[in-house]
Amino acid sequence: MDRQTTVASRVTYTGIGLHSGRDVTIALNPAPAGSGIEFARTDLTGIPRVAAKAINVTNTLRATTLEAGEARVFTVEHLLAAFAAMGIDNCLVEISSVEPPAADGSSLLFLKLFETAGIKVLSELRRPPIIIKQAITVRYPEKFITILPYDGFRITFTSINPHPLLGVQFGDYEITPEVFARELAPARTIGFMHEVEALKAQGLALGGSLDNVVVYDDENCLTQLRFSDELVRHKILDVIGDLALAGRIAGHVIAVKSSHALNTALAKEIVKASM
Repeated sequence: MDRQTTVASRVTYTGIGLHSGRDVTIALNPAPAGSGIEFARTDLTGIPRVAAKAINVTNTLRATTLEAGEARVFTVEHLLAAFAAMGIDNCLVEISSVEPPAADGSSLLFLKLFETAGIKVLSELRRPPIIIKQAITVRYPEKFITILPYDGFRITFTSINPHPLLGVQFGDYEITPEVFARELAPARTIGFMHEVEALKAQGLALGGSLDNVVVYDDENCLTQLRFSDELVRHKILDVIGDLALAGRIAGHVIAVKSSHALNTALAKEIVKASM
């Protein structure tokens, strides 16, 4: 029988937020069955919470933001991807700032925290996945994301970037814990030198560095790559995290140049179609 899970013990990590540039301590705590993934802002009066649900998405500029009342967190997609891909259903995420730690810009940190904490199987059964019965599509100019009926969870992504070292990258993965840990979790956030000043003017990328972003200038990559197609792998990681806001899904995602805006819009449409 497929039963719900949570982390087996409390585990903490302190680092810096990618966009906020703020020091932050995150704590993953065991949570009861049916509670899902919740973020609790320990730095705010009353420790307000926001659930990791598509309905709580309020912004998708360079990262996914969740908000409910006084509780607001952003750049949650790397952690949510790890929870979803590794099959962790319930966790109370205590966070002392507005953004989880970037670590190296991938999901590897969170897999290590899961390993340290352990995973506990609960007595309650998991809800069945959302079964996609017909295509659901979100289109923007020159980009789209769609999900089709499929027995499993698969993501096919085409990334198109004008940088001479990037161009067209294609990735196609059946998402399992093993595939995620080996092929996708190590893929890091990508950034470009020509965007830095504009991003900082918007209050973004304030914690970005060569330690947590794969950085390109106009002609070169300034970071040692982990994969020749690290960009598209990270894009797929983002899709996993963003679609986790809809719940557990059985379907085949096909995307071209998708972004957090399209991903989370699709998550909301999946929720709507499942009601």
